[in-house]
Amino acid sequence: MKKLINATDTVLTESLAGFCAAHQDIVVASADNAFVRRKELKDGKVALISGGGSGHEPLHAGFVGFGMLDAACPGEVFTSPTPDQMLAAAQAVDTGAGVLFIVKNYEGDVMNFEMTAEMVDGEQASVITDDDVAVETSTFSTGRRGVAGTLIVEKIVGAAAERGDGLADLKTLGDRINARTRSFGVALTSCTVPAAGKPTFDIGEDEMELGVGIHGEPGRRRETLASADDITKEMVDSILGDLGDTATGEAVLLVNGFGGTPSMELYLMYNAARRLVEAAGVQVTRSLVGSYVTSLEMAGCSVTLSLLDDEARELWDAPVHTAALRHGC
Repeated sequence: MKKLINATDTVLTESLAGFCAAHQDIVVASADNAFVRRKELKDGKVALISGGGSGHEPLHAGFVGFGMLDAACPGEVFTSPTPDQMLAAAQAVDTGAGVLFIVKNYEGDVMNFEMTAEMVDGEQASVITDDDVAVETSTFSTGRRGVAGTLIVEKIVGAAAERGDGLADLKTLGDRINARTRSFGVALTSCTVPAAGKPTFDIGEDEMELGVGIHGEPGRRRETLASADDITKEMVDSILGDLGDTATGEAVLLVNGFGGTPSMELYLMYNAARRLVEAAGVQVTRSLVGSYVTSLEMAGCSVTLSLLDDEARELWDAPVHTAALRHGC
């Protein structure tokens, strides 16, 4: 294993220290590194909190800031944050309008957020993201996994919270955006969790894992590596097939790298995906390409399509200022 680390048990602490120092104008960490929160909180605004295992950076801490999350709870690598972390974050950022938790659909995340909800004083609600169409269940989840579509939910709901929407309306909006969002991923290599010291799974030099999860979970099947156009066609066909008759109008197209894929290849995949999506009658009016929801150093990418209505488009375009996503500020 070759990684730029000092010791496996200090990776998260040292990484968070660097992250908060580099973006000290936007975020601060709690004294015990249980959560990262916005440096400047807004009174009377519903607080948005997310979190999950580390190793997916910039998700979630990279999306803490104006127009997105108020706090993020980082667990150990690929390990859910604890209820104590989430409760502390909620208490730190709730300014009186309640708390909305945005939770990826993994058993540990969902269970711990549910436990937290029972302990929170004041109003709270949750949005569960489950945008992955590749498999219905996996090692970590019961039901579809929450993957890169979580970013789209956080951006759109975050903008609505920033303009002053109430908790019930934000919950409804988050559920609606999640229901209109689909993703599919492919891996070319494994990732290596520092504490494990070896690849999560074995894959041949000429193989790919279609439908992989963001923790390296198995997908639909293992196949011989194909051309980018052929890979993209299966990904987009799966997404459009799942959306069915709703796949019309405008959409955000996100091509997300898993950590080990260069931008040149991500843009190539975007080009192929956009052609297929628009040939099917969906107009791509908003785009995002880059490594936003990663799996350590895994090579591969995911494609996410999120259908837009007028309100969702306006909220996607609203100003945002976070470490990993910013415009209009």
